[in-house]
Amino acid sequence: MLDFEKPILELEHKIAELQKVSADDDSMDIAEEINRMQAKVSRLLQQTYSKLTPSQKVKVARHQDRPHFLDYIKAMVDDFTPLSGDRVYGEDEALIGGLGRIDGQPVMIMGHEKGHDTTERLKHNFGMARPEGYRKAQRLMDMAEKFNLPVISLIDTAGAYPGLGAEERGQSEAIARSIEKCLSIKVPFISIIIGEGGSGGAIAIAAADRVFMLEHSVYSVISPEGCASILWRSADYAKDASSALKMTAEDMVELGLVDDIIKEPLGGAHRNPEKAMSRAKSKIIETLKDLSEIDPDKLMSMRHKKFLDMGRKKAA
Repeated sequence: MLDFEKPILELEHKIAELQKVSADDDSMDIAEEINRMQAKVSRLLQQTYSKLTPSQKVKVARHQDRPHFLDYIKAMVDDFTPLSGDRVYGEDEALIGGLGRIDGQPVMIMGHEKGHDTTERLKHNFGMARPEGYRKAQRLMDMAEKFNLPVISLIDTAGAYPGLGAEERGQSEAIARSIEKCLSIKVPFISIIIGEGGSGGAIAIAAADRVFMLEHSVYSVISPEGCASILWRSADYAKDASSALKMTAEDMVELGLVDDIIKEPLGGAHRNPEKAMSRAKSKIIETLKDLSEIDPDKLMSMRHKKFLDMGRKKAA
């Protein structure tokens, strides 16, 4: 439960109790009271989510009920065929990818999967990919270019896995080569930050023609806890770090690091996953139509320039 949602959840609990009473006793007419309370819930949600702080947005981005990659696959993609392994070391369940169709358009789609419960999270390593995950991503991007398929990536990771084995197998090299591959393919490439976009683990599959963020997602070079531990020697300052990092979707658009924000349903994607995923799908379909009209060489050149120009904007 999100601490700032407590008054809303308490009110929703009361509504559920009244609805149960009403269902059990037809003689009681409390529909008007229920409607009044539901309207109050909507007002509270609007007031709360219109002024979320950066640290609160981090909590929303990490919400356990927020839709993850495999949820998006079920909601957006027809005939999904997963493709496994990096052809070097093995499979990585933290980064999943494969072939499918979105609104009839064949695509290569990949993304981080965190999992919803403990069993799934352990299986998917909490969405923190190892080198074999990023080498698999490179393989899938090569395949997409060979068969002239657009690439879609959905980002939701706290960062690449920092374990000893991952470092021994060349984690930094795998990330660097994955970024290089993103910038070199001559097919349309769309990336969406659907939850957390953490450091190199995110940018490794997000150097795209168009980068979008869901309204309450976050994107940063380091987690607030990691930043606070380095700067203040204590994770207790994570709230201050969240503000200093400029990691919200609004910050990213203002800095010119992402192209647009996909609005979430009232109360966040975790309250209405279907609507959130539908909006992401519509954005993908709309953007693919625009990108498909651009010459492949020009598309790659524009992508290069886009990322090279980042940080060069002069203050007005």
